[in-house]
Amino acid sequence: MPVLPIPDYRPPFPFASGHMATLYPPLFRLTPLTAPEPERVELADSDFLDLDWHRSRTGETDRLVIVSHGLEGNSRKKYVLGMAAMATKNGWDAACWSQRGCGEEPNRLPRCYHSGETGDLHEIILHCLSTGRYGRVVLIGFSMGGNQILKYLGEAPDRVPEQVVGAVAFSTPCDLGAAERVISSHHIYFEYFMRGLRRKMREKGGRFPDVVDASKLKGIRSLREFDDRFTAPMGGFADAADYYAKASSLQFLRAVRVPALLVNAQNDPFLTPTCFPVAEAMSNPRLFLETPVHGGHVGFVSKDKENVYWSERRAEAFLNQFPA
Repeated sequence: MPVLPIPDYRPPFPFASGHMATLYPPLFRLTPLTAPEPERVELADSDFLDLDWHRSRTGETDRLVIVSHGLEGNSRKKYVLGMAAMATKNGWDAACWSQRGCGEEPNRLPRCYHSGETGDLHEIILHCLSTGRYGRVVLIGFSMGGNQILKYLGEAPDRVPEQVVGAVAFSTPCDLGAAERVISSHHIYFEYFMRGLRRKMREKGGRFPDVVDASKLKGIRSLREFDDRFTAPMGGFADAADYYAKASSLQFLRAVRVPALLVNAQNDPFLTPTCFPVAEAMSNPRLFLETPVHGGHVGFVSKDKENVYWSERRAEAFLNQFPA
């Protein structure tokens, strides 16, 4: 029964608070030391994605971690760099990618990322495999990136390359509609996300006025309203409800075929009970659900001299199942 025992993670004071654990890392965590090698990946639709390579510190390897960031994140966020540093220390290469519109340069097309976008993830995986270096790949995602990874693994399992041997998803809103209601009810979190989303839509509206009407930003009071006016029509969905229904990973979890670890903290301020898929984990021997009491959202703070967070140590333990 792959509902794992509650781990003994106990954060230092005052990070037992889900809100403190969520807010502290992006504001005050020291940036993990890495040496990213940037690459621009050309896509089949003539757009591009930016990718950072982080090389194993123990020499050439055939093992790769691909890291997917969360909503309004990018490949240089501290939680992404922390995971890359953990991987390279343990003899894995890491490929950390920025989703469309999240890199330093605006994308060429009006198309933008969304929480159910798996085509770009698939292209990144194929691009990494095209180097001929890697026989084993593990996908690691945070929040939105975790939802994309789990959806990818379950929506069309036959499409997943055989080199993908596992996945880890942290702080994942498996039920997007329910998570949206919670996030929108917290003004600080809502405005944090909307600051970047507004900027993106204004930029796209300036370049693609026939596709994006930035004046529709006026009066938005929830992520659902934003998704109704922008994400859904740009992503080919009828409306926000249709988007949430089709993009949520919850419905795809029973079909996941590779070992996948889902770690959602019980005090995550973004998640609802439907984001803790106990029944799905109990029915799928490849899906492992772990629910630490503490951690917040993409938090899991640890105070140690190495600047390593509990989420990175948990992913490290998962990766150690695939020895060199």
